[in-house]
Amino acid sequence: MSRSPNRILIAFAGLFLAVAPASAERLNIGRAATPEEIKGWDIDVRPDGQGLPVGKGTAALGETIFQERCASCHGEFGEGAGRWPELAGGAGTIKSDSPVKTVGSYWPYVSTVFDFIHRAMPFGAAQTLTPDETYSVTAYLLYLNDILKDQDFEVNEKNLATIRLPNEKNFFMDDRETAEKEFWNAKPCMKDCLPKEAAITSRARALDVTPEKASEAAKPSAPVQ
Repeated sequence: MSRSPNRILIAFAGLFLAVAPASAERLNIGRAATPEEIKGWDIDVRPDGQGLPVGKGTAALGETIFQERCASCHGEFGEGAGRWPELAGGAGTIKSDSPVKTVGSYWPYVSTVFDFIHRAMPFGAAQTLTPDETYSVTAYLLYLNDILKDQDFEVNEKNLATIRLPNEKNFFMDDRETAEKEFWNAKPCMKDCLPKEAAITSRARALDVTPEKASEAAKPSAPVQ
């Protein structure tokens, strides 16, 4: 038996009314995350050091870990292997035509060096380093960049963020909200515009800059007089 469009519409409306109230209620799906589970995700570290986990390490310990877990990509002394990033060196190159961006020459905050290593390294095995191992690898990178002079100096959650990197002063907070506020306007200026609508005056085909055949594309262009 066929159904009229009106009956179908009424049936659909009734289904919607029956379902809609449930969307405002708890669906009782899943459960609340436990503090331990939340802790597993809450691993970010701020530039001021907030979020650093309890732990400690030295450059001497970090050297062994680095050679085993990091050197295959970054070189034994952070010089980079193949096309993998360099982590040491580059001092004084940032303003040059060929800047070398490393932990020592470019990175702003030691605590975020720790953060990146802890979250994303080693490549392909992220988050397998313990906090102590991460502190040690971070200390080793500081030692390679002559920021730490003593390979037995212990870095930990209390002192890591107090170590300053050379390029920190060249990083600053995004100030566009203040510096560019004069450009923000809900009603932009629409005066002094072009007297008429923009129009196409010529095309690449008409200018003969687009070869029509592949053979023409291979021909050498005429020399410039």
